[in-house]
Formats: sequence, structure tokens, C-alpha cells
Amino acid sequence: MKNVYLSLLIMCLTVYAIRLLPFLIFRKEITNRWVRSFLYYVPYVTLAVMTFPAILTATGSVACGAAALIAGLIAAVVSGDLFIVAITCCAAVFLTGLVL
Repeated sequence: MKNVYLSLLIMCLTVYAIRLLPFLIFRKEITNRWVRSFLYYVPYVTLAVMTFPAILTATGSVACGAAALIAGLIAAVVSGDLFIVAITCCAAVFLTGLVL
């Protein structure tokens, strides 16, 4: 039981440090254009890195996942609406599953 409390303490300190350190390190506004651009895209890259493997492995076959990925990319470029992209991906998985 002692390990659980120690693990929780370390987890709490880590999460708190991640949120506190930027306030302590960067007291002024960041004016470097490259750094601002980098920080702007970090959430999108993180989401993409977490989502991409899940797209390919969430269905029963990789082919269905690949079809959903391609259909979703096309729908995102054409429409840009998240609901349309989600419906398109679901339809692509369904139709690919019927064909295979």
C-alpha cells in the first residue's frame, strides 16, 4: 500500500511541475517567431501521434482503418467540418468491412 501512495505523490508532483515550470521559466512573452510557431503546433502534432496508430488498429483489419484514414483526410481537405469527417470515416469503415 505504501508504493501506491508514493506513486500517487510522484504523479502529482510531476503533473504540478509540468504546469508550474513554464510560468517560472518564461516570465516574459515569447517573441521568437520560430518558438511561437513550434508551440502553436505542438498540440496538433501530439493529437496526431496519438490518433494515427489508433485509426489503423481500431477496426478488425488494417485495410478498414487505412480506408477510413484516406477517406477522413479527403473529407477534411474538402469540407473541414469535424462531423462530416467523422461520418465519412465511419462510412468508409462500414463499406470496406462489407466488401472485405
